Amino acid sequence: MQIAVITTSQIPSITANSIQVMKVCQSYCQLGHDVTLIIPGKKTANWDEISNLFGIKSKFSIKYIPTHRIFRRYDFSFRSGLHIFLKKYDIVHTWMPQIANIAGLLGKPYIIELHGMPTGKIGPKIYKNIIFSKHKKRFLCITNALKEMYETAFQFKFMDSEIQIAPNGVVLEPYLNLPETSELKINLGIKSQFTAVYTGHLYQGRGMNLLIKLAKILPEIQFIWVGGREEDVNQWREYINKNLIKNIRLIGFVGNEYIPTYQSAGDVLLMPYEMSIAGSSGGNSVDFCSPMKMFEYMAAGKPIISSDLPILHEVLNEKNAIFCPYNDIDQWVDAINRIKNDPDYGIRLGNQARVDVEKYSWIERAKKSLDGFLK
Repeated sequence: MQIAVITTSQIPSITANSIQVMKVCQSYCQLGHDVTLIIPGKKTANWDEISNLFGIKSKFSIKYIPTHRIFRRYDFSFRSGLHIFLKKYDIVHTWMPQIANIAGLLGKPYIIELHGMPTGKIGPKIYKNIIFSKHKKRFLCITNALKEMYETAFQFKFMDSEIQIAPNGVVLEPYLNLPETSELKINLGIKSQFTAVYTGHLYQGRGMNLLIKLAKILPEIQFIWVGGREEDVNQWREYINKNLIKNIRLIGFVGNEYIPTYQSAGDVLLMPYEMSIAGSSGGNSVDFCSPMKMFEYMAAGKPIISSDLPILHEVLNEKNAIFCPYNDIDQWVDAINRIKNDPDYGIRLGNQARVDVEKYSWIERAKKSLDGFLK
């Protein structure tokens, strides 16, 4: 099939939104579909640069549509609509309700991602039009909790044929056939001692203050932080150096292809989310988030210690992770020490996580997205 994937995410970029878009495109390609990614702006990087940044192996077309800031991306919606009108796409996949509306009016079946609740005065009205339209459509909702939030807000029930609970996912192949943990540490220049790894952004709500406290209490344990924008990394590095914290090492941003090796080099993987989680575009997603980090951690097959957020229980459980209240430092310390002192317990958790993550690959997500849609 010919699939148009339309988003306002910036490509290239290191935001979670951009990474997800690229993984969606790749998974459709791997299923044998012809994909065109349509984004605003002008070409700023060649395919090799984009491929290396996102760890993308399947090549697809990228169409850039110039926009003018004064039009607040409405010109992008209009020109994208004109493009899909002129081209013979079978399906439009988008994160934009404006594009979904246009596709529906043009008689194009569309898939629209739901990653949060609509905001402002216009947003809810557009989504209401989509929800109650007769368009051929399917909603991909990242969590069941978010689905219920929509149903409550708009006082309706999704039709089974129009909704898929579609959490974020992971590409499993890079986690296969990796060297042993000890060898990975040598290859990455990491000390051979027990290592706790955190990967991801350093935004507000990601738990960096908790990681600082843990490092102070557990000086014998090595903490590795991987990822983050340069300004955030520099800010935390300055704080760590100023406070003479010797057992935290900030790696900073690395290409997507290197994330599995750092995660697999850890003896335990940490998800210290706070009660308010900010993303690249702000907001608070603590009640409905679906962190890509969670699925990557599961794929690494290492024990996970996570903040005990209700939403994470849609995927994690006591057989594949340890849950701790974010603000209970003693429980975090005890959990890390338990993994350190009982390796067999950590292996059982990691192995179960690796089994459970199979159904959360990006390819499985793409299959479910399309399953029965065009009957």
